[in-house]
Amino acid sequence: MKILVTGGAGFIGSNFIFYELAKHPEDSIICVDLLTYAGNLETLESVMSSPAFKFIKADIADQKAIYTIFESEKPDIIVNFAAESHVDRSIENPALFLTTNVIGTQVLLDACRIFGIDRFHQVSTDEVYGDLPLDSLDLLFTEETPIHTSSPYSASKASADLLTLAYSRTFKVPVSISRCSNNYGPYQFPEKLIPLMIANALNDKQLPVYGKGENVRDWLYVEDHCSAIDLIIRHGKEGEIYNVGGHNERTNLEVVQTIIQELGRGRIEFVKDRAGHDLRYAIDSSKIQHDLGWLPSTAFDEGIQMTIRWYLDNKAWWQRILSGEYQKYYERMYVNR
Repeated sequence: MKILVTGGAGFIGSNFIFYELAKHPEDSIICVDLLTYAGNLETLESVMSSPAFKFIKADIADQKAIYTIFESEKPDIIVNFAAESHVDRSIENPALFLTTNVIGTQVLLDACRIFGIDRFHQVSTDEVYGDLPLDSLDLLFTEETPIHTSSPYSASKASADLLTLAYSRTFKVPVSISRCSNNYGPYQFPEKLIPLMIANALNDKQLPVYGKGENVRDWLYVEDHCSAIDLIIRHGKEGEIYNVGGHNERTNLEVVQTIIQELGRGRIEFVKDRAGHDLRYAIDSSKIQHDLGWLPSTAFDEGIQMTIRWYLDNKAWWQRILSGEYQKYYERMYVNR
């Protein structure tokens, strides 16, 4: 089977590629990534020489480029990770998020409709549901929870989900959608909460925490997320949505305090809260457990220790990102060769 992975040079996409190549060596992977600020080809260096892997630099919103890839590569399954994903950036520049997350998804779905595929899987987020109150811990997001977005980012992801379902109904494109909670683990871009706190602590910088740090997130170790997507694309029902949660709810302050404790260093600085900051995310993933037998295997205390250890052992990777050097890797590898 040939799997086309968009956004595969990003955090979750790259981890998914590693997972698939290890678990299904009989399959092949085509990675399509535009290598914007969050796409790092260095992350994929360990698989670049694999005969089962191919990298193509392209924008998913570029119809001509995507159609050419579909026509030449003839993928069986598409897993769409490609997305602008940082809420703060979406507040600063909503248009960019609409172009990549909505138009890009539409271009991919049209390619699937025209050239034919076995499955298009849209990787979405629990943020499309909005948020939950802090004082009602019994409330969880289910697949039937109404969409109620809070930011341009979550609105763009919800739009992509609705497009995906519309193409299923109108054009009979075989699709599935997963909505995950907050991921963490190796190769996460340093502007996200956990790697930002680790990097700042190691660089003796303040650890900025929005508001009072009371916002609650359900944390999902990235390899657990990859295993869920693997099950969905191979055994999930067409047209279905699956919530994927880590069962690891923590306040942002608790997460940061855990990192400080593990590293033995770090100073918290409370900063002005983000506009429209969602209070609490919590996922009910009983559907994927019942239908596909999936459960997360990594508790937060274990996963955060593994994550911190990875960032300690791979300082050169994230230091090159902070300096901007990582963006020159593609030119070194491909330009004028």
